[in-house]
Amino acid sequence: MHDYKFSGSIPLSICNYRSLTYLRLGYNNLTGPIPQCLSNLTLLNIRKNNLEGSIPYAFHMGASLRTLDVGHNRLTGKLPRSLKNCSSLEFLVADHNMIEDTFPFWLKALLNLQVLILSSNKFYGSISPPGQGPLRFPELRIFEISDNKFTGCLPPRYFVDWKASSLTMNENGGLYMVHSCSIYEETSFYNIIDVIDLRYKGLSMEHQWALTLYAAVDFSENRIEGQIPESIGLLKALISLNLSNNAFTGRIPLSFSNLRKLESLDLSSNQLSGTIPSALGSLSFLAYINVSHNQLKGEIPQGTQITGQAKSSFEGNAGLCGLPLQETCFRTNVPPTQQPKQEDQEEEQVLNWIWTWSVAWIGNSTSH
Repeated sequence: MHDYKFSGSIPLSICNYRSLTYLRLGYNNLTGPIPQCLSNLTLLNIRKNNLEGSIPYAFHMGASLRTLDVGHNRLTGKLPRSLKNCSSLEFLVADHNMIEDTFPFWLKALLNLQVLILSSNKFYGSISPPGQGPLRFPELRIFEISDNKFTGCLPPRYFVDWKASSLTMNENGGLYMVHSCSIYEETSFYNIIDVIDLRYKGLSMEHQWALTLYAAVDFSENRIEGQIPESIGLLKALISLNLSNNAFTGRIPLSFSNLRKLESLDLSSNQLSGTIPSALGSLSFLAYINVSHNQLKGEIPQGTQITGQAKSSFEGNAGLCGLPLQETCFRTNVPPTQQPKQEDQEEEQVLNWIWTWSVAWIGNSTSH
């Protein structure tokens, strides 16, 4: 019943189907509230309808819910605290609604959560965990909270416990399995494929995922300030990182050089200062970078991935020079491939810090 253009409300008679565990009603024209009885499902996908009211709140202890996608509706209220009872929850998507709430730090109880998308709502308040410690989501791969009113700073250890995003390729050469819900029908299994919206390479795109998926972080269009923590360099599996349209200050982290799989990096419209780390020029998969409208200075790192970018990706930084803005920097005769010694030393210190943390959590994982 997915994308059949059904209209009207979801009938309450659906509650009579006691054996119902999977319900996909996305991409229709359904209106009205979501029946409370649907909190007993394993998979509920009602994405892209015109549903109103709140998300069902009666998720009981031990609920079997693995996937909840209520994105692109007209839902209001708060995220139901009873979701923390859903210990098997892997996929929580509530983007493009009118949910008004603070950040759900209580979701840390969900140790299997892999996808959390809350973008384009009315979330507000600090994004910093109580006690300024790390944000503990060990299995999280997709984290998108863009276009809200989140504030605060990201503590230095913010990304330390994101263990799943710190891994790289799996043995089959693909990245992570973010959502694979296998249903048994007599003699065969098949996988349910879900669709999510992600901002990637400067565009808002709808992606369809099956068995493998990349790791992505999107904090864009909020009011987050302070420095970007070096611990972000622990997320070695990141393919897409978007921190644009915030109030980040300080330097671009040297630990970005550890993000070897990164394809899309958007730091535009912040208050970042200093130089662009030369190591960004050697990230071979980096197809899109945007650092426009900051307070950056110095020579743009040279390299195929950088010089091939649009001029607009570096505009709005009065102190930047070099391709693609202009051919040479008049302030220096240092060849573009020659890295400053101080930056080399600082980068080595940062990478040593990252290595120490990586060894620490691997040791902790194997001891359990």
